[in-house]
Amino acid sequence: MKTPVQATLNSSEAHNGPYAVRSNFCRIFKEDMAGLYWLARLMTADSAQAEQCFVAGFEDSIRSNRVFKQWAHSWSKRTIIKNAIRMLQPTPGEVSSTTDTGRIPLQDAPELHAPAAAVLALAPFERFIFVMSVLEGYSNQDCATLLNCTRQDVIRGRIRAWRQLARAEADQKTAAGRASQIFSSKESLPVDGAA
Repeated sequence: MKTPVQATLNSSEAHNGPYAVRSNFCRIFKEDMAGLYWLARLMTADSAQAEQCFVAGFEDSIRSNRVFKQWAHSWSKRTIIKNAIRMLQPTPGEVSSTTDTGRIPLQDAPELHAPAAAVLALAPFERFIFVMSVLEGYSNQDCATLLNCTRQDVIRGRIRAWRQLARAEADQKTAAGRASQIFSSKESLPVDGAA
């Protein structure tokens, strides 16, 4: 049995003309599945919500108004971002739901590297601002419009995000330095628990 994406890819939709059609979006979501999923994951900070956001973004893309073919990939990303906003409704000053340290423990998400975990640990508003403005290149005005806030809120949110990410990087370097000192110590470590 064919999936809806495969069925659409094999359909006889016209590929001529300046506008993206259903099969163009199916191809984009198939070819860039990992990238589009990670966009959803970075926005939502939750794998289950990321899947819902990804699927909703796909459905919105194939049902969208006319979009030029050249803009179809950007439009697909935008539908994911808009669905993440709709799902989480981030607002300035919102507190992160992660641990007290503001970090997502890597053992809870072993597929993540420290930089991705640091982004996911940001408070929702700061995370949305960081992903949209820094990673995706949205302007302050675009972010403000999509998030229904002021440009000043966007600027302050991005500053807070950069500060938190810098703090997370410093913490990681400190922890790595301590681990390096422990393992490079010339003193013998007790094997049987005796000090």
